[in-house]
Amino acid sequence: MSLENLSAGSDELKEEDVCAHLIACELALLDPAIRCDRAQMEALLAEDFLEFGSSGLVWDRKAILDLLESEDYCTPTAEELKCARIGAEVALVTYRAIRTDQAGTRSITLRSSVWKKETRRWRVRFHQGTHVP
Repeated sequence: MSLENLSAGSDELKEEDVCAHLIACELALLDPAIRCDRAQMEALLAEDFLEFGSSGLVWDRKAILDLLESEDYCTPTAEELKCARIGAEVALVTYRAIRTDQAGTRSITLRSSVWKKETRRWRVRFHQGTHVP
């Protein structure tokens, strides 16, 4: 998946295309090729990005960008992706992430991201992961 394809023309999306675009952006955040590319992640994360992780840790933009450069990443499967517009320039994307490690252990987290349109492009402002026991 290419970030250029995602951001090209994102300021001119029709109303019905915004959610499809944001779901594609959310999936890009799960793509190992994009996660390890700091410039692409900087383009997707708002300057004031904040994450409440499923581990209970809290990360700001710089901490996440630094972490992603060296993470040992197991790509999850994303299911039940939904998008809801909160306002003209704000949307909520939710989904269930399922990871299976090398030992076959499965973990599920409920994920939510708040996307905000700023300077003619959509960027994620807040993300939260909640572990499902």
